[in-house]
Amino acid sequence: MKKSIFKVLVLIVSVTACTSQNKWQTAAEEQSENLTPYQKLVKNHQDSMSVMFTSGANGVIPKNELITAHKLEYFPPNENYRVTAIFTPIANGKTFKMATSTDLLPEYKAFGTYKFELNGDSLELTLYQSVDMPDYLFLPFRDLTCGNESYGAGRYLDYKLQDTLNPIIDFNYCYNPLCAYNKDYSCPIPPAVNHLNARIEAGAKKWH
Repeated sequence: MKKSIFKVLVLIVSVTACTSQNKWQTAAEEQSENLTPYQKLVKNHQDSMSVMFTSGANGVIPKNELITAHKLEYFPPNENYRVTAIFTPIANGKTFKMATSTDLLPEYKAFGTYKFELNGDSLELTLYQSVDMPDYLFLPFRDLTCGNESYGAGRYLDYKLQDTLNPIIDFNYCYNPLCAYNKDYSCPIPPAVNHLNARIEAGAKKWH
C-alpha cells in the first residue's frame, strides 16, 4: 500500500514538473514564435552582438564594467526600416579628414549617395570610401532618436563596393560606435550632411 502511494506521489510530481516546464518553455519561446523569418534573422544577429560585447569576447567594454554589464538594447526588428535606395556615384569625390571623438583624423572620400523613401519622407545619405581600405564603404548618420533612445553622436552602417549594385539600407543592422561603450576608442563623427531630420527607430539603442 505504501509503495503504491509513493508511486502515485512520484507520478504526480513528475507530471507537475513536466507541465511547469512546458509552460516555462512556451512563455520563453512565445515572442520568438511570433516573429517573421526576417525578424528572427535580425534578432539572432542582435543577440550574437550582445553576447560578443557583454561576455568580454571582443574586449571593448572595460573589464571593470563587465560584472554589471547588461544585454545590448535594440529597437524591435522592423522590416519597414529595410528600404531600397538609389545609388548615385559622386564624380571626383572630395577626400577629407573626418572628425572623430579624439584627435585622430582618418581620411575618407565622398563616394556616392543613397536616396530613399522612409515613412513618407524622401531622404538622402552619403557613403564614404576609406582611403586605407578602399573596398570598405562607411555610412555614419545621426537621426532624431540620437541623444534620446539611441547614442547621441550617431550610428553606423557598413558596406562593400559591390553592395552599391543592389542598394539596400537596412537600419535594423545599424550599430553604435565603439566609443559608446568605451571612451578610449576613437570614433568618426557623422558629417552634417548625414544628419537626418527623421526618426530611425531601428538598430542599436544607447548603451547607458
